[in-house]
Amino acid sequence: MAQAHSPDANVYFVPHSSRWPFLGSIALFVTMIGLASWMNDAGWGGPVFLFGAALMIGVLFGWFGDVIRESIGGHYNKQVDTSFRMGMVWFIFSEVMFFAAFFGALFYARQFALPWLGGEGDGMMTHSLLWESFSNAWPTSGPGAVGGSFETIPAWGLPLLNTLILLTSGVTVTIAHHAIKANHRGQLLLFLGLTVLLGCVFLFFQAEEYIHAYRDLNLTLGSGIYGSTFFMLTGFHGLHVTLGTIMLAVIWFRCLKGHFSKDDHFAFEAVAWYWHFVDVVWLGLFLFVYVL
Repeated sequence: MAQAHSPDANVYFVPHSSRWPFLGSIALFVTMIGLASWMNDAGWGGPVFLFGAALMIGVLFGWFGDVIRESIGGHYNKQVDTSFRMGMVWFIFSEVMFFAAFFGALFYARQFALPWLGGEGDGMMTHSLLWESFSNAWPTSGPGAVGGSFETIPAWGLPLLNTLILLTSGVTVTIAHHAIKANHRGQLLLFLGLTVLLGCVFLFFQAEEYIHAYRDLNLTLGSGIYGSTFFMLTGFHGLHVTLGTIMLAVIWFRCLKGHFSKDDHFAFEAVAWYWHFVDVVWLGLFLFVYVL
């Protein structure tokens, strides 16, 4: 690893210049170019996206590997720990704003756009001239039934089961947190492992739900405003569950290797914060997307 400042309790650790931010920027650029092209039906978009994603995974593996080696090497002091905590708080806040934008789109479509298209208020003329037969009942695929008719997924089936799974995972990760603070290694590994397993089960059931929606209900990303908001919100949440599950698995292996102590385990805490955030977002999704 590159030469860095020596560890000192009174000196803020500053690593030597790193190649990872530069490589990460390239990987992210390639990934997004590939994804955008893939979504616009470019034949080369899929392979480029997969190449960029693989490159990004490699960058993250190397970058976080350096951070872990610095941590177990004793380079970090209280000031660095505080910086990590502030960074994680701001990261989660940015994720809150990310989902707030999507929930805002759902709210705008239901409370403003739909009534206007249905002839309420200033939309009366538009409704009578262009979409006289349009009903503003939710869920809707919009005027002209974009994407054709579809059925919705009942809230009290798989969505309710997935809600119970995520709530249970919030309990297991909390028990694991108490276990690491009490230095109970066996209990820590058991309940953290259960949290990883519950995350995988959630993702399995979500994949089953998507297959059912596309195959049997004609509910797709192209099913008007309902389809786009449904898959946008649940899909990005599923992506966050995937990332959280991977992070929890990495922390489990680090716990197995004895990287943490009862007084020094912020990496565990950071992932636990993220997982609780994922739980809370799902509760909002279950209520506003499936129930109401």
